[in-house]
Amino acid sequence: MFSKQNLLATLAGFLVTFLLGYLIWGFATVDFYAEHTLADVSKDPMNIGLIALANLIAAFALSTIYGTYAHAAPSAGSGFKFGAWIGVFTGFGLGLLWFATTEIMDMTGTIVEAIINIVFYGIVGAVIGLVYQKTAPKAA
Repeated sequence: MFSKQNLLATLAGFLVTFLLGYLIWGFATVDFYAEHTLADVSKDPMNIGLIALANLIAAFALSTIYGTYAHAAPSAGSGFKFGAWIGVFTGFGLGLLWFATTEIMDMTGTIVEAIINIVFYGIVGAVIGLVYQKTAPKAA
């Protein structure tokens, strides 16, 4: 769980989740979500420290799960597939559940969020897979 591979993949995953997350949700899609938000429950100002901690925990969890099941051939491709399935789970699975039970976002926003989650977590997974591949022990 605390192997060199996992810790390096966690660090790389953390950097991607934090920076790419800011670019996507803090910059690129702000106007879109403003149009599709039904109830703005955002904090102002946001707690950047807790956002960083959440991203670190998420990256560690993703890296640990990936490392547990990608023994044979870790790669950016297998990492992307892994991450994309996490995106399906969070984006469509949880997103539609939240849509059905809350008044936060309209259906268009929910679907776009789901698609963004698939791509976002796919990229995060690809980075984690690549780190696992590059740091894999060399065969004797």
